[in-house]
Amino acid sequence: MKTLNEHMIALGENARIASHSLSVLSNELKNKAILSIANQISINKNQILTANQKDYVKAEEKGLNKAALDRLLLDEERVQGIINALESIAELDDPIGEILEEWDRPNGLLIQKVSVPLGVIGIIYESRPNVTADAAALCLKSGNAVILRGGSESFYSNTAIHESIKLGLIKENLNPDMIQIVNTTNREAVDLMLTGLNGAIDILVPRGGRSLVTKIQSDARIPMIGHLEGICHIYVDKSSNIEMAVDIVINSKMRRTGICGAAETLLIDEKAIQSHLPSIIDALKRSDCEIRADDKIFNLYDGLFPANEEDWYTEYLDAIISIKSIKNVEEAVSHINNYGSGHTESIVSQDKEAVDYFFSNLNSAIILNNASTQFADGGEFGMGAEIGIATDKIHARGPVGARQLTSYKYLIQGNGQTRPS
Repeated sequence: MKTLNEHMIALGENARIASHSLSVLSNELKNKAILSIANQISINKNQILTANQKDYVKAEEKGLNKAALDRLLLDEERVQGIINALESIAELDDPIGEILEEWDRPNGLLIQKVSVPLGVIGIIYESRPNVTADAAALCLKSGNAVILRGGSESFYSNTAIHESIKLGLIKENLNPDMIQIVNTTNREAVDLMLTGLNGAIDILVPRGGRSLVTKIQSDARIPMIGHLEGICHIYVDKSSNIEMAVDIVINSKMRRTGICGAAETLLIDEKAIQSHLPSIIDALKRSDCEIRADDKIFNLYDGLFPANEEDWYTEYLDAIISIKSIKNVEEAVSHINNYGSGHTESIVSQDKEAVDYFFSNLNSAIILNNASTQFADGGEFGMGAEIGIATDKIHARGPVGARQLTSYKYLIQGNGQTRPS
C-alpha cells in the first residue's frame, strides 16, 4: 500500500503526463468533454445530493455556522446552477492559441505573443462543492491539468461530483488524470501540494478563509494566485438616489451573507445621514441584519451595537454590517485602502467627479458604481464561472476564469536571420 507521500507524488506525475495531451486538445474536444461532464452531473444528481446531505449533517453536528452551512449546501437548484455554469464555460471562446500581440522587426522577424496553458494547477479550497465542477471545467477549457483538494466538510460531495467528472472524460476517450482529486482528508496532503510535488504543480490557487490562504502564502514553495477574504465596502454619497442606495445596500449585504462578495462595511456621507440613512437602517433591521455603528450613528438610532476598531477589519460572512460616517469621497477611499482586503467596493453616487475619484484612487480588484458588490462573480462577468476572486496584483486579478489560467509564449518566424556580432 502506498504512503500518502507516494500517492501524492503519483497524482503529480499523472497530472504532468496528462497535461501534455490536454495542452494541445482542440477547443471542440474540450467543449465536448465539459458538456459530457455536465451531462454526467445531471444523470448522477441524486447521488450528489445524497452525498451532500451526508456532509451537511456532519457539518451541523460539528457546529458550523449558518454562513458555512449555506456555502456547503447543494439542492436541485444549485446542482442545476453547476450544470448551467459548465454549459456556459463550453460556449466561451478558446483562451488557448490566441495571438495576443504581433509585430514585425526591422530585420524581418515576425514576433507573435500567443496564449498557452499554465500546465498543472493545484487548487485547495473549502466548503463550496460547486468549486469542484467549476474549477475542473475552467482548467479543462484553458488546457490545464488540475489536482483538486477540497475541504473535509465537503468531502463526500466533492467525491461524488468528481466521479461524474471522471465519467464525463472517459466517455469522450480522454485521460481522467486530466482532472484528479485528493481523496483523503489528511491535512498532510495539503502540505505536500505546497511543495509542488517534485515540480509537477506549476501554480497553486487557494480559495477559502484567511487561515487557509495565509498558511499557503507562508508555506508554498511555488507560485500562487491568492484569493483572500472579502472585506467589501459600499460608500453612499450624498448625491445618490435614496431608493437605489437602499436596494444596493440590502442586496450587497443580505442576498447571500456567506460569500466573499457580500458587503461588510457601509460608509455613509455625513451629508446623507439625515436624508438616506433612516431608510437604510430601517431596511437592514427589517432584514434581520445586526448593525454595528460608529459613535455618531450609534447615538441616533435604537437597536444598534457600537462598532470598534476590529469591526472595520472583519469579514463577518453573516447578517452583520458595520456603518461609519464619512466626510467625503476622499475619506471613504482612505478608509477602504486602510481597512479593506482589495476585493470589491461600490460607490452609490450620481456625482461624476466623486465616482472618478473613487475609481482612480482605490487599489481593489473590482470597483462598481451604482451596483451591488455581489456582482463580484465570474458568472456575472460572463466567464461562465470562476475559481475565485484574486486579490493579488499579478496577471490574474478579480474573477479567475479560463482566460486568467493562461500564460504566453513568443513564436518568432524568420527567413534565415542571424544576429550580428
